[in-house]
Amino acid sequence: MITLHHAPRSRSSRIIWLLEELGAPYEIKMTNIPRMDGSGASDPTNPHPDKKVPALVHDGQLITESAAIILYLTDLLPEAGLGPKTGQPLRRSYLTWLAYYAGVIEPVVTMEFADLGAHPAVQRTFGSRAAVDKRILGALKAGPYVLGEQFSGADILIASMGQWARKMLPEDAIVDEYLSRCAARPALGCALAKDGG
Repeated sequence: MITLHHAPRSRSSRIIWLLEELGAPYEIKMTNIPRMDGSGASDPTNPHPDKKVPALVHDGQLITESAAIILYLTDLLPEAGLGPKTGQPLRRSYLTWLAYYAGVIEPVVTMEFADLGAHPAVQRTFGSRAAVDKRILGALKAGPYVLGEQFSGADILIASMGQWARKMLPEDAIVDEYLSRCAARPALGCALAKDGG
């Protein structure tokens, strides 16, 4: 059984979307987390070592962090076609986008929202928001998804960010069209109905 420890309207919402896309049997265990507005609190029953979400338990083993969970689940259920298999041509690009999201996109956007994006250490370590936007736009112009014709777990990471707050992604009509395409997926509608928020 797959169990997702989930807090409504959080990063774990994207994992519900992924599970719906995969058609996997799963259960949701609601958990509380501290929120930016000061509400919420850490839940001692949450298995995540930092009491965050998402936290996924499968066969008694814990997997945390969105990109790791997405890679784990798309490899676990390859028949859904949401993650290229090892040896397939798009596998390298898929792994690159998962790592780039976690290692660059989210930190750069977070630093920008905290008004730290122009700090020299941030620029040297992660690059600029302009560089991130350029890379995302380049992929979507070749699109219609970040891997080209194939919708994947990488799209769930990137699109969920823009669905949470549109300004987290580049201001461009091609991104608006991309977000609309992703929003029209039936699995996302099912996921939103189960989000609990």
